[in-house]
Order: sequence, then C-alpha cells, then structure tokens
Amino acid sequence: MATSVEILGREMRRLRLCEYHRMVEAGVFEEDEGVELLEGVIVRMSPQNADHALVVERLNDPPFVELPAEYVIRCQLPLSLSEADEPEPDIAVLERGTPRSRRAQPTTARLVFEVSGESLRKDREVKGPLYARAGVPEYVIVNLVEECLEVHREPDTASGRYRSLSTLDKGATFVSGSVPGLKVSVARLLA
Repeated sequence: MATSVEILGREMRRLRLCEYHRMVEAGVFEEDEGVELLEGVIVRMSPQNADHALVVERLNDPPFVELPAEYVIRCQLPLSLSEADEPEPDIAVLERGTPRSRRAQPTTARLVFEVSGESLRKDREVKGPLYARAGVPEYVIVNLVEECLEVHREPDTASGRYRSLSTLDKGATFVSGSVPGLKVSVARLLA
C-alpha cells in the first residue's frame, strides 16, 4: 500500500499503526471521540442512531445470537489488521484462543458485522476490502437502508475483494459459514 495519498493536488503522508497508537496513548483524541485508522487515514466514525444501536445490542446479546462456547464477541473494539488499518467493527466474532493482550489488539476475526445506515458506502468500499485483504472469512453488512444483510464470503487477500456476495431479505435466516452454529433471523434482527 502507498505511504502517501494525493488530496486536492497535495501529497499527504499516511500514518502507520504504531504512529496511530502513539497518538492514542498521548491523548491526542478525546476518549469518546470515535475515530479509527483506515488505509493509514484517521476517519471519524458515524454517530449511532437508535436503529443502529438496537441492532448492535441484539448482535451482542447471547440469548439473541447463540454463539458456540469456543467463540467470543467483541463489540465495537479495534482489530489491528495491518500496518495501516485498525477498524472498530460493530461486532467481531473471534475464536476464544485468538491471541490478544493488554498491549495488543487481535489481528483477525472469523466473522465481522458492520451495521450500516449513513456509513453504507464506507462499509462497502473501504472496510470490505480491508477485511478481505486481512483474510476475514465472512463479512456481513447489516444494511439498515434496504433492510437486508449483505453477506460477503471467500476473501481474496490479493485483490481485497470477496468472491461471494449474497443478499438476505427479512424472510431469510443468516447461517454463518465460518462460525458453526451461529444463525440469526433477519426479520428478528431488523424488527
């Protein structure tokens, strides 16, 4: 990936993850400022309306999403995917044994959900390729605009694209291909 980007005819330098972490540790950002590092650029996260918040809450609720014991849900927490990318997905499902510590974020997930209203374009065009390049096996956009799930599978790490995309409407049930036993009724999720 390029270390600089041209914006308005001027070359801008991209940040590396270690630099971003130093900025966070130095208190450059307010605690609740809501930013993430995407392609070496600090990006503000969209504010959450009630619809977004309810869907995230449901996806994080063990009685709503029956998750096998060998997996854990991380809700709106960072994933260090590369030297220039640390998104904070709405939901990331990790194998319980995935390395993490008080000093380092996980570097992978089995499944990622992004709940998308006004962030739909960013979640499709920026975050989707990040997750594919990182080899995340399954990426689901909960599309609040069209009231459906966009299920991306089979990441091509070289191209940053998913080879498979299916759309599930309210009459369908999402059955994960990467987390055995995880399934969610689209109608219940979007009710």
